[in-house]
Amino acid sequence: MQAEGKNAVLEALKSGVTIDALMVEKGKDHDLVALARKQGVKIQFVEKPVLDKLSITKHHQGFIAKTSDFVYCELEEIIDGAKAKGNAFIVLLDGVEDPHNLGSIIRVCECAGVSGIVIPKHRAAAVNETVIRVSSGAVEHMKIARVANINHAIEALKKQNIWVYCADMDGESVYKTDLKGDIAIVVGSEGFGVKRLTKELCDKVVSLPVNGKVNSLNAATACGVLVYEAIRQRI
Repeated sequence: MQAEGKNAVLEALKSGVTIDALMVEKGKDHDLVALARKQGVKIQFVEKPVLDKLSITKHHQGFIAKTSDFVYCELEEIIDGAKAKGNAFIVLLDGVEDPHNLGSIIRVCECAGVSGIVIPKHRAAAVNETVIRVSSGAVEHMKIARVANINHAIEALKKQNIWVYCADMDGESVYKTDLKGDIAIVVGSEGFGVKRLTKELCDKVVSLPVNGKVNSLNAATACGVLVYEAIRQRI
């Protein structure tokens, strides 16, 4: 794995993730270089064409860090950590496949203080270099569980008295829904939304008002609006 771009590399350094080497474009002077030196990270100053060749995202901004593979946590770790801090607030993604959407969702959830994110192992985006870059390094501060079955994860949450909401077009307006207490929100895939069986498992279906000619929002955008409505209600 590698983190690319100033923000992603800086957050990797701050989080304490293992960095095997940091490659910096010659002539670049940035606070993260000083931080890397302080942490004893091996730094290599190279010409821009070298970084261009190594870059996966093609948006390295002069900084590429070779890191250890992303370590997912267990669902139980998210639940226990959330309960210990107060109200649980968990986001489940039912088949989000675009790494740009996943990165954006991780970023907004981290900013909002979400307890953790649950993603499926199959037919969905995983944490990779693009996700790390789009999240601006937020992935290093977010607990993410990767599960074999989202429905089983929902059942586990409900056993812990966590109320599970499904985001779908035919639900009650989220602005009329009580999102306080221990909750989880399920956001569906870009093309098909939340699967029928998954939707039926949820305690309630909520929706966002759509008044334009396009009848749906981008998954990351919808997730951001839902998450911050829950935050608004908790203030």
